[in-house]
Amino acid sequence: MSSFNPRHKIATRTRLSEVRYEIRGELARRARELEAQGRRLIKLNIGNPGAFGFRAPEPLQRAIADHIARTDPYTHQQGLPEARAAIAAFHKARGTPNASPERVFVGNGVSELIDIALRALLNPGEEVLVPSPDYPLWSAATILNDGRPVYYKLDRDNGFLPDPEQIESLVSSRTRAIVLINPNNPTGASYPRALLERIVEIARRYRLLLLVDEIYDGILYDDATFQPVAPLAGDLPCLSFGGLSKVHRACGWRVGWAVLSGDALACGDYHHALDLLGALRLCANVPGQFAIEQALHGEDTISALCRPGGRLYETRRALIESCAASEHLALVPPAGALYGFPRVVGAAATGFDDHAFALEMLEQEDVLIVPGTSFNVPYRDHFRVTLLPEAPVLREVFARIERVLARRAEQAPRSTAVA
Repeated sequence: MSSFNPRHKIATRTRLSEVRYEIRGELARRARELEAQGRRLIKLNIGNPGAFGFRAPEPLQRAIADHIARTDPYTHQQGLPEARAAIAAFHKARGTPNASPERVFVGNGVSELIDIALRALLNPGEEVLVPSPDYPLWSAATILNDGRPVYYKLDRDNGFLPDPEQIESLVSSRTRAIVLINPNNPTGASYPRALLERIVEIARRYRLLLLVDEIYDGILYDDATFQPVAPLAGDLPCLSFGGLSKVHRACGWRVGWAVLSGDALACGDYHHALDLLGALRLCANVPGQFAIEQALHGEDTISALCRPGGRLYETRRALIESCAASEHLALVPPAGALYGFPRVVGAAATGFDDHAFALEMLEQEDVLIVPGTSFNVPYRDHFRVTLLPEAPVLREVFARIERVLARRAEQAPRSTAVA
């Protein structure tokens, strides 16, 4: 009989080596070490409203408190009937075809539902068209469900909008779905109707499922508008994701939903697969589901934050003005969502490495940002910040960023400076 060697390492799944999630990865772990040493950090790595003093609206809190006595049992695997009815009514009002409670799936945040959606869809080696940059969970969930993410480019010279012709050129016999993130994380782009119509037609031509991450649907600035995809898709299968985390500032409640629209026959097997996977995890968090009806059909509490004078708007203004005043930064102003995705330019961009820069900001300036390559892009000259802190805090962050970039620019060989 062989004896156990305590030094023998437990092997992990090899595909994990392909997964990146720097939003909560190595840099975040180093940040916790520095905080344990007594350092006070400004952490801009996560779109987590509660960490910046936001609270979920009081009527949503009250809805949970008023129903807490009903939250002990498991509920139906697709969610509470009244929660699903509220979600279906919300989607029906904005034109989603076939919106009904039977087509709604409630999950522990959109994150869980993304994983379930891809697990229900993919066979080994099948492909999903994913934006680059993306929210990295989309890539990770594709990989861990034995699929392959194939990236279409969001072009910074075109406001980070996708090119439908490039998307179509990437379709192969193995392609199963197109992922859209709108409004976009990390770029803040909001997609116009005409562009979405062209992408829908590609999905229709090749019989692809549309997976549409619309978690930021109510967070828009200036004259930006939001166009949901499901009404454009009509009878084409489309899975639309939303939740309480961002618009309603309730990340910790872990309440998300997905609505399956399109022809019932075409969606039937996929619907059953989603239901099966939902049943295997028993049900989603029950208390938070009691807030859904109030969130979707009660008072609008997000728009005021996104207008001039509102907290999110003014922090976005600080981002735009800070980048405009810098000779080292360029920015496509975010039209929606909770992030900015600046680019380092000029002499400071010479030999620039986004991960090394993020580590320097953390170690020397007590600021935690996310390197752009964490969002599955091939270039290394971007980084992401969240718009959740107060505007003066973000201005201070960019003063520190400016110090670091100015040092880099001074050290760069003048003959090789990047324009």
